[in-house]
Amino acid sequence: MTSEITVSVFMLTFNQEDLVTQAIEGVLKQKTNFKFQLVIGDDASTDDTIKICKAYQEKFGDVIKLITRDKNIGLIANFIETAKYLTGKYVAICDGDDYWIDYSKLQKQVDFLDSNDDYSIIFGKCYRLDSKGKFNTKTNNFDKTTFDFSDLVMTNFIPSVTVLFRNSAKLRSLPGWFSNLPYGDWPVYLYTLTKNSKIFFLDEYLAVYRVETGESFKLRKKLSNIFKTDIYILENLSRGKDFEKSNDYFKKAIVKKKKSLILAYNRERNYIKGCQEFFRLLFVNAEVKFSKLYFYSLIKTFNA
Repeated sequence: MTSEITVSVFMLTFNQEDLVTQAIEGVLKQKTNFKFQLVIGDDASTDDTIKICKAYQEKFGDVIKLITRDKNIGLIANFIETAKYLTGKYVAICDGDDYWIDYSKLQKQVDFLDSNDDYSIIFGKCYRLDSKGKFNTKTNNFDKTTFDFSDLVMTNFIPSVTVLFRNSAKLRSLPGWFSNLPYGDWPVYLYTLTKNSKIFFLDEYLAVYRVETGESFKLRKKLSNIFKTDIYILENLSRGKDFEKSNDYFKKAIVKKKKSLILAYNRERNYIKGCQEFFRLLFVNAEVKFSKLYFYSLIKTFNA
């Protein structure tokens, strides 16, 4: 086994004393023929999360690196700062409220990427667990196993708790606009694919994702917030030198997200903003077909 770190496991924690043990154990139980390191970035938890993490660090100091904060800096700032400590060839993600159930997860994924240089990301299926203890598997089905940039730029279909991707210097020097995001995984995946590489879907259940915890759950409570965030990400990425040859993909994705934003505003009965976005889109793209959908959406919400 090489002394170099093959996989950096990226874990962010904040006030997850009841869940973090399961998250850490799922990582430590991984069976590999290579070295991996669990990098935990805690955002000044006020419960026993830090105490639990420190106990594991004392016991597994050769495997766990714990970064703590003197004060709470917020999820995305914690993401950006903790990412600077990810030194492995590959990066896996497991937040402090999720956990892995396949103890060969890392080995399978590393073996695949090591053998397939034209792929940069591999992900799998996960069980979605709600607050009532009910599992949902409906969103795990795909009709193909290989994806590329043109697929991922349209929507983030990768469950972060199942992913493994090639590390790059970009992850340790993220652009300033990242600090305005509620999450960072999707744009990081897109940066990973800038060299025309591919994504592989491993059709196996690898992990459990808790759907009613964390910042992404709070964001999804208001649908328009999701699409506004997605548009912000796409517009900023499209301005970067890394994506100069991907403008057509970005334009198509941004138009799709703006359509979804307009319909979301209508469902939320925020008709003024919906109308403003509609006419901006109509002026730029002359979307005749979407005009019909827009007015249908208005009629439907008024009759609801």
